[in-house]
Amino acid sequence: MSHRAIVVTGTDTDIGKTIISAGLMMCIKDALYWKPVQAGMNDGTDTERVMALSGLPHERFLPEAYQFQLAASPHLAAKAEDVVISPAMLKIPEVSAPLIIEGAGGLMVPLTDDFLMIDLFARWHVPVILVARTGLGTINHSLLSIEALKARNIEIGGILFSGEPYDENERIIPHISGVRSLGRLPWMPSPEHARLHLAMQAHVDIAAIEALLA
Repeated sequence: MSHRAIVVTGTDTDIGKTIISAGLMMCIKDALYWKPVQAGMNDGTDTERVMALSGLPHERFLPEAYQFQLAASPHLAAKAEDVVISPAMLKIPEVSAPLIIEGAGGLMVPLTDDFLMIDLFARWHVPVILVARTGLGTINHSLLSIEALKARNIEIGGILFSGEPYDENERIIPHISGVRSLGRLPWMPSPEHARLHLAMQAHVDIAAIEALLA
């Protein structure tokens, strides 16, 4: 079955995936959100954060397949609770609305000793949006991530930058990789719903992302 879904992943952890997912939830009509694996719950879950950032009702959010207390790589967080993550339990839910899926950490984060997040994305056959920082180090991290996605024949819907403006990095990464830029969301610590919504509409190519979900 084909899915109207996209994956929001990143070149690293704490890079802006959650705030961008919240913005997409507000911009894409009737979209649903799913975080398959949540590792780290002391400060709440990413689902709860997206709900708070977007101000959208509970019914727009699907339950995680796995939740773990430890803020660590999913394979280690699972091991701390004597659980082994089963990739078979991580099938994309059967829903009729557009689905925003947020990955855990970066692409090469292990779910088990032998199975990475990127392996899961390869199974799903849905487009991936790569969130990248704008500052120092992002060229290397972004190009390596893009190479890894291409090596597994994963469709890259685009790269979406997160942070302060850095024109040369935002130019050179799409130029070298051949992956289009979807814009840059400015750094917004704990923005209110309306401000985040306006920033997404002003700075992110929402039409291009909607086309990935068509």
